[in-house]
Amino acid sequence: MHVRFAFAAMGLVAASPMMAEPLNPETARAFIVGKVFAYNCFDGTRGAGRIYNDGSVAGSIQVRGNGPVHHVVLPAGTLRVKGRSYCASLRGLPIEPCFNVNRTTEASFRGSLYGLSFAYCDFTRSIPRPAPVRAAWGLRPSPPLSQPSTPLSLRATLDDSSGQ
Repeated sequence: MHVRFAFAAMGLVAASPMMAEPLNPETARAFIVGKVFAYNCFDGTRGAGRIYNDGSVAGSIQVRGNGPVHHVVLPAGTLRVKGRSYCASLRGLPIEPCFNVNRTTEASFRGSLYGLSFAYCDFTRSIPRPAPVRAAWGLRPSPPLSQPSTPLSLRATLDDSSGQ
């Protein structure tokens, strides 16, 4: 599962040559790092994630579009520039896959494995939702003030007349 997520996240850094503008690793990094992208892959895998400046990744993945959504965090250095390529370093994987990255619009790109252009993910920048507004800690609405049963103007009149 971590391999699939890294592939999808790396797609945040890769794309198929059939579309738009190819991005070199530095340009791809500037376009992608720190932003949230939703992704859909050729095999139905989908999710959303963010690549951080240190090459770490955090997000979600639903393998082949079925079953539970898994939350995944990959450590610093998982994604990195290697020579003229953007690559993934994953523990347990005998190779270090590298990616093509092609910008398809101002807010999207396609990422694919070098040499395997059919293995791709399409990424679209998500607009993060603002955090819900919360009441300040420890503050609660005050209970309503108790209302006297007799209006104040009538009470003053009653008080004056009772003292005579």
